[in-house]
Amino acid sequence: MKRDLLALRDLSPAQLADILSSAAKLKADWKAGQRGPLLPGRTLAMLFQKPSLRTRTSFDLGMYQLGGYAVYLSPDEVQLGKRESTADVARVLSRYADAIMARVFAHSDLEDLARWASVPVINGLSDLAHPCQGIADLLTIQEKMGTLRGVHLTYLGDGNNVLHSLLIGGALAGMHVTAACPAGYGPQDQVVAEAITLAAASGGSITLTTDPLEGARAAEVLYTDTWTSMGQEAEAEARRQIFPAYQINDALLAQAPLVQGVMHCLPAHRGEEITDSVADGERSWLFDQAENRLHGQKAVLVYLLEG
Repeated sequence: MKRDLLALRDLSPAQLADILSSAAKLKADWKAGQRGPLLPGRTLAMLFQKPSLRTRTSFDLGMYQLGGYAVYLSPDEVQLGKRESTADVARVLSRYADAIMARVFAHSDLEDLARWASVPVINGLSDLAHPCQGIADLLTIQEKMGTLRGVHLTYLGDGNNVLHSLLIGGALAGMHVTAACPAGYGPQDQVVAEAITLAAASGGSITLTTDPLEGARAAEVLYTDTWTSMGQEAEAEARRQIFPAYQINDALLAQAPLVQGVMHCLPAHRGEEITDSVADGERSWLFDQAENRLHGQKAVLVYLLEG
């Protein structure tokens, strides 16, 4: 039976832990020059509705490092549900490739792809979830802190797909995750409810607040993302008026003495959600996260294709 990764809720705590362990080993082996192919001759179709530096490069090079091949399909080449039905795209690509990675706007497009595809489908980003980013983030925290269980992570800003994956992933791993978002811009209620249930089973916790200082003071790790995601450009100016109190800057860090690291999934709007002094500072983990997209996604590919 094929397996998909549309959101981190598709994984059990044990499966998530196994993927993170595999990612750490793949990273260590690569740096040590031990680069034997694990997926020789396997192929990945990469379907993009949204552009991305990290998603395209990390999946492309990840497949290459595993001994396989990746094919990029641009928004102009494949228009899901417009030029060709999603069902037909899924069935055609299933005849060509061993797996499909899709970076889309609507999560429902991914669900349709997975429904019709006979090969694994991976969420490279949707409006609901960003599981590959979440795996890279958890890998980074585990590397830096030595563990995930019991770590206090606070996310400041918009309650978007990245936050959704941090809530679910953190809950699966037994972390204490706080979401500090402006009123009306928090995560989806359904995701929060699911994360609370998962956290209760793992020994973690989920906390929601609208006070950025309250969230930051207890944090060992601070995380932020852009205030305006792709597809929300019409809201950008209004959001700039609402979100400044949630910026991660030196003044905020001065009131958060427990913080060991600061995270951002990139691309960053420097001077908005994060300042240069923090993004380039000694507690910045931004580029460790970016590096770990490569190794985390290699582990996902191995899990789906060889697991």
